[in-house]
Order: sequence, then C-alpha cells, then structure tokens
Amino acid sequence: MTRDIDASRLIDDARFNRFHWMVLFWCALIIIFDGYDLVIYGVVLPVLMKEWALTPLQAGALGSYALFGMMVGALVFGPLSDKIGRKKAITICVVLFSGFTVLNGLARNPTEFGLCRFIAGLGIGGVMPNVVALMSEYAPRKIRSTLVAIMFSGYSVGGMLSAGLGIVLLPSYGWQSVFFVAGVPLLLLPLIMSFLPESVGFLIRQNRLDEAQAVLRRVEPAYRPQPGQQLTMPALKAAGAPLLELFRDGRALRTIMLWASFFCCLLMVYALNSWLPKLMTKAGYGLGSSLSFLLVLNFGAIFGAVGGGWLGDRFNLPRVLAVFFALSAVSIGLLGFNSPSWVLYSLIAVAGATTIGSQILLYACGAQFYGLAIRSTGLGWASGVGRNGAIVGPVLGGALVGMGVPLSANFLAFALPGLLACLAMLAFTWGGLDGIPRTTASLHRREAASVGVAVRT
Repeated sequence: MTRDIDASRLIDDARFNRFHWMVLFWCALIIIFDGYDLVIYGVVLPVLMKEWALTPLQAGALGSYALFGMMVGALVFGPLSDKIGRKKAITICVVLFSGFTVLNGLARNPTEFGLCRFIAGLGIGGVMPNVVALMSEYAPRKIRSTLVAIMFSGYSVGGMLSAGLGIVLLPSYGWQSVFFVAGVPLLLLPLIMSFLPESVGFLIRQNRLDEAQAVLRRVEPAYRPQPGQQLTMPALKAAGAPLLELFRDGRALRTIMLWASFFCCLLMVYALNSWLPKLMTKAGYGLGSSLSFLLVLNFGAIFGAVGGGWLGDRFNLPRVLAVFFALSAVSIGLLGFNSPSWVLYSLIAVAGATTIGSQILLYACGAQFYGLAIRSTGLGWASGVGRNGAIVGPVLGGALVGMGVPLSANFLAFALPGLLACLAMLAFTWGGLDGIPRTTASLHRREAASVGVAVRT
C-alpha cells in the first residue's frame, strides 16, 4: 500500500518560511506598481484638466477608460490563467500595464491618452485575481487572510508612491514624468519570471510532476517523495463550467452579494482616488495639500488591510468587512463638512482603511469562499463585475462636479455605496462557519473526499 500526499493539505499545514517570503515579496511588488499605475490618474487630473481644457464630465470619462480595461482584463485573464498558468498570465499583464502606462507619458491628446489607459487597464485588472489566487494557494491556512492582505497592501504603497512622486515631480518635470516611472517593472520582469513560482495545481494538471515536487519541497522542507507514493491535488477541475459552478451548491446568494460588495467598494475607491485631490483643490486647498490627502488615503489603507486581515483570521472575515463598510460610509460622509485639519486627515485615513483596505479584504474573502477548482474564475468575475463600479465612480464624481453641487453632496453620494456594501456583506454572512461560509466548508469536505488527480512519483 502507498500513502497519498495531498498537496493542498501539505501547503495548508506548512510553516511560514523563506519560500513564502519570496512569493509574498514578488506578488506585493507587482501589486505596488499595479496600484501606482492606477492611482496616477488622480494625481495628474488637476493638471490635465487645465492643460487640455477638459470639462469635469470629460475628465471622469477619461479616468474610466482604464477601469473599463480593468473589467475586461479581470474577466479574461482570470479564467485564462487556468489554461496557460498563473505565471504566464501575470507576465503578460505586467507587460501591458507597465508598458502602456509609460506610453501614457507620450500621449499628445485625450484620445491617445485614453487608448493607452484602456490597454494598461487590461493588465492592471488581469493581474489582481491572479496574484491573489497564487498567494492564496501557497499561504498556510492559519495566516492566509493576513498574507493576502499584506500582499495587497502593496496597492496602497503604490498609491502613496504615486502621490508622493507627484508632489515632487509635477512642479519641476511636468505630468509626463510620473508616467515614465511606471517602466520599472519592465526592467524587473526577468527577475519576476525567474523567482515567481507557478501554481502547483497547474503543474500537476499539466503533468509537470518534477516541477510540482520541487515546489512542494520548498513549501515544506520536510516533504520527501518516496517510491510508489502518490501526489494528489483534489478538485483540480470543476465538475461543470466554472462560471456556472459559482452559483451551484448554495453559492448563488453569496456570489451575488460578493459581486455587489465589489461593485460598491470599487465605486468608492475610484471615486475617491480620482476626485479627492480635485475636490480638495476646489475646497480651497493647494495642489500639494490636495495630493497629501491622497497620500493619507492610501496610507490608511495599509492599516485597514493588514488589521482587517488579522481580524479576519481570528473572527468571521465577512462580518469584519460589514463593520468596515459601515465605517467607510460614516467617514466619507463626514468629509464634506468643515472640520479641523487633524479631524479631516483622520477621516481620510479611516476612509482609506475601510475602502481600499476593504477592497483588499474582499479578494481574501473570495479566495476563502471559492474552492481551488473555481478560485481564479470566482475572483476574476467578482473583480470584473466590480469594475463596473470602478467605471461609475469617476464618471459620477465628474457629473457631480459638473453640476456644481455642494462639496458635502459629493461625499454623501460617495458614502451611500458603503451602506449598500455593508448590507450585502451581512447577507453574505448568513450561515457562516468559523469565518468561512458553510457552503465553502462543505465544498472543501467534498474536495478532501474526492480522488482528485493522482500521479505516481
């Protein structure tokens, strides 16, 4: 008799080591530049509106081109990675978002600028579900939410980097200079391709067994393949079409609520990232001060993501998200009222923690909810549907500014989705079990009981 080795359980029970640090580092680095390339539009928006004489509605629409590209990218590259591998999909996405963001700096008019932003958006949206799925696959079960949150906090670091460089570079070198910085990932691409591991599930499915065993030895140094031993990876393929599987076995309500939460959360995130500097300039603050608000927004997100991930690993993550969304609605709604500077900065930090931070936690929640066989598809579709909210956010902000509504009305409109997302996550928590929805727990039990894919070493 031979003893099967369940690769999923081996990864789940492994102790955190240098291999996990490496995966965390490279995934976080990719997300840092992903966040930089996305937030950069809000940094240059006041300058572009003046230089190209854009109306607020035109500026909002121009900001949405990248977000529309992100929606398409998430829907395409999420499922595509199941066919070509996550590493190859991530590489393609890095080339797209880095290369075309650099080309943005050479744009001569809004049409060229919008086209480059759309193509860059394909990569920005496509890389997110793939790095989350890869980090989730290799993270030990006990600290999975925390590691995904730490990795995704790189998005906020990128946003801070974008705002900080904007403060330094815009006055002296013009708006084009901040786009040229986005070429750094292209220089690092050989290192990313060399050090970033492929999904072990993909390796087994492709019958690349030696590579899979080599990766598992790095995940768990105590693992040693034995003659006649079998390596298994339960549920490597969905029973039916992956998209339809998102709605089967009691997952339909939670899938819809997850999509609604993504939509509302991303609407708030991109409305704030696109319009916060402009709204604060309109309120009488200088451009430098307005960009500092964007810096604080993304700085707060780091604490929200890491703190929320830590709470999610100890309590019910969807319930933590429901509380975060309630706080986001309150903090954003209060931004439109006169407050002392320290209160205003505190509200912006809380808003960043509970909007951008919640976006990060939503990916962790989706990674927990969906089993390995449908994880990339589930995250890709949740992100893709959520991108509709990201598209609506900048356009909504542009419409409100164009209508000349009071400052408080702008922020109250941005706060309303927070309440809706809170209700959606409360509905998602119905029937929760130890922080993981009951349907997912039953799915994992079925996966563990399945024969899976067995290969003889």
